[in-house]
Amino acid sequence: MSERAGYRGRFAPSPTGALHAGSLVAALASWLDARAHGGVWLVRIEDLDPPRELAGASRQIVDALAACGLAGDESPLYQSRRSDSYRQALEQLQAAGLIYGCACSRADIALAQRAAGLPPHVYPGTCRHGTGGRPVRALRVRVPGETVGFHDRACGWYAHNLAREVGDFVVRRADGLWAYQLAVVVDDAEQRITDVVRGADLLENTPRQVWLQRLLGVPTPRYLHVPLVTNGRGEKLSKQTGAPALDTERPLAELERAWQHLGFPALGAPRIDAFLRRATELWRERWASA
Repeated sequence: MSERAGYRGRFAPSPTGALHAGSLVAALASWLDARAHGGVWLVRIEDLDPPRELAGASRQIVDALAACGLAGDESPLYQSRRSDSYRQALEQLQAAGLIYGCACSRADIALAQRAAGLPPHVYPGTCRHGTGGRPVRALRVRVPGETVGFHDRACGWYAHNLAREVGDFVVRRADGLWAYQLAVVVDDAEQRITDVVRGADLLENTPRQVWLQRLLGVPTPRYLHVPLVTNGRGEKLSKQTGAPALDTERPLAELERAWQHLGFPALGAPRIDAFLRRATELWRERWASA
């Protein structure tokens, strides 16, 4: 067995709906990578956004994973219970002078972007030197005018000039909720995550997370971003794009479909345990040295 000392991986779904085919691909890939390296696999429920959450979805996700043989090695962690940890990280950044208040509404930002000729995903730095007396809405972290990057096991070196391509980004939202970028970095550090295997839609978020890891003085995990599942219109499969819930009455068929999406031939295994055992062997052959 190819083992990596202290390997700790995780699957971190948001409970905005039931587990679907797209999220199963990420779950299966992260589970297989942990098992192929003789490591630990965790489930983290990213329930940071109550207005978008579906009642009962957290339980349904955990149950659906279990039906597919993908049970976590420790009890699930719920981000909604971790405000104290996020607040401590924010205070650390504030003490270092790396956080500032932003008074901009979405309309304000859009107007400033158009005036500066910036794309819609780049914050123009309007409040970097003060709000001009306007009340603070959100909190942003300062980014450098330099390239921040990392090595992805699938696509190689990936980097952003954060100032040019993102701008100072939000760590606490205008509605008072914690931003994903801060929460994921704090949780990965506290759970001692060594390896993150997740969907390719999160690839462009990673330089921001690497920057926060540096500021907070925590390790940067290894990353592997796997192909997304899309619908007939080429959109990422999600609750918002009408993704149906996973068929937990046919878990083996769902696993086979996820496995083939990851670029492997069908296994035709008779049972879930046999499927997972063989899939782990093949995953190890492809990814253990990457």
